Amino acid sequence: MTEPARPPSDDITCVISDIDGTLVTNQKALCPSARAAVAALRARGIAFSIASSRPPRGMIPLIHALGIDTPVAGFDGGMIVKPDLTVIDQHLLNAQAAQRAIQILVAEGVQVWVFSGQDWLVQDLSPPEVAQEIRTVRFQPTVVKRFDAALNTVGKIVGVSSDPDLLAHCAERARELLAGEAAVASPQPDRIDITHLEANKGASLLTMARLLGIAPAQIAVIGDGGNDVAAFEQAGLSIAMGNARPEVKAAADFVTDSNEANGFAHAIERFILAGERTPAAPSGRRDRAQS
Repeated sequence: MTEPARPPSDDITCVISDIDGTLVTNQKALCPSARAAVAALRARGIAFSIASSRPPRGMIPLIHALGIDTPVAGFDGGMIVKPDLTVIDQHLLNAQAAQRAIQILVAEGVQVWVFSGQDWLVQDLSPPEVAQEIRTVRFQPTVVKRFDAALNTVGKIVGVSSDPDLLAHCAERARELLAGEAAVASPQPDRIDITHLEANKGASLLTMARLLGIAPAQIAVIGDGGNDVAAFEQAGLSIAMGNARPEVKAAADFVTDSNEANGFAHAIERFILAGERTPAAPSGRRDRAQS
């Protein structure tokens, strides 16, 4: 018999949510139900924060809309900031690894974006993915000829392409050539992210717990992506979105509805405020704990 997984905590004092695919719809809209759910948490005395692969600057609209007063994690935990974007903790790529990452992506013919400090650097504004990202993060990139001047302050490098096979190849090459120096993830079908090895949501959850003066077991996490699983493993309670991939759902205690069907609000209502402990998916972590 395998060692039982820990049961979901009944003592939740903080909720940390992913953004894209979780807190907002596919059109990047924050639904009234989500706003109400966060307000209900606050009324219950439960803190709320967000963690995302977005740059911290791209989280400002949600920080303001939801009145977030806790630290938030951008770049999957590579940069933890106060709501005014004052940096509390960060893990930057070293300049040599950043330069090699850019060279790998350029050699494979994909777009390269560099996030340095609070700036988003691109070499071309014309690709449709740039316009899409502007709608998501709500600020404009800076066009540069070369990325050399930013190499000492890189939080994340992104390779972008509409060709998923090419991106899979790029990710494989990057993992091979940057082994032990950088983490490579595929948060969305059209991009790969290259960050510091410690820029992950699991590590950032532990940092957030320390900053808030609470135990990791008192934190609930909601997310839909593979990058959320590291946080699931550290949290006291984990909830996967209905639109998550099967392996992400299997790693969570519970599964809610999709982000297009008010899944975030339903998760807060059922699993946090009402304390429901009925497994929502037969493959979930709670079922394994009972098997």
